[in-house]
Amino acid sequence: MIEWENDEQLFSLMAGKLYSAVISDVLDDAGYRNQVMSHKIRPLYENVVAVGRAMTVLCMDVYETPDQPYRMEIEAVDSLKPNEILVCTTNGSNRYSFWGELLSTASVARGASGAIIDGFVRDCKAIMDMEFPVFATGISPLDSKGRGDVVSFNIPIECGGVRVVSGDIVFGDYDGIVVVPKQIEEQIVSAAFDKVSGENNIRQELEAGATVKYVFDKYGIL
Repeated sequence: MIEWENDEQLFSLMAGKLYSAVISDVLDDAGYRNQVMSHKIRPLYENVVAVGRAMTVLCMDVYETPDQPYRMEIEAVDSLKPNEILVCTTNGSNRYSFWGELLSTASVARGASGAIIDGFVRDCKAIMDMEFPVFATGISPLDSKGRGDVVSFNIPIECGGVRVVSGDIVFGDYDGIVVVPKQIEEQIVSAAFDKVSGENNIRQELEAGATVKYVFDKYGIL
């Protein structure tokens, strides 16, 4: 049985041993069948893995430049803590890019673990060069000023079709993004580690020539 003492240890173990599909399977088995964000939210690069606690941001379309542009966006990013992932919903807007290089730089300096944007991002080459994990629905050079604005943060939101509350565990990789509600995290994460161990045994038996039916009947895992 895998044990951990704090978030830093837990997230390191999860990043090294788990993947989104196995976490999704365990959530399914526990009756939580709507915890995977929309397939439209994709990583900027293939080898990205992001795991941490959600810090939620709610953004909306606007149609004039406010007196203090970026005010609450700045507050949200400056409030990021180590091992947090900024999770922002723009409610599917494609009018602007909410995220870019400078916000990624600030997030890295604060020890954040990534950004998940249900919306567009820009400065992608610079973000990829710094290897900061970012997920988004699309890419555009358009600035958010006068097009979109943060209206609140650290409140429950829906991102990619999934309810997210600050403090939930968020895990993203090339397959997609899964959200583990904080109140069931120990149960789900422990079960995911167990399932990975079982899958490793199955892989060895399949490589040795066992049939899929045999290993499924034996382990109940596929």
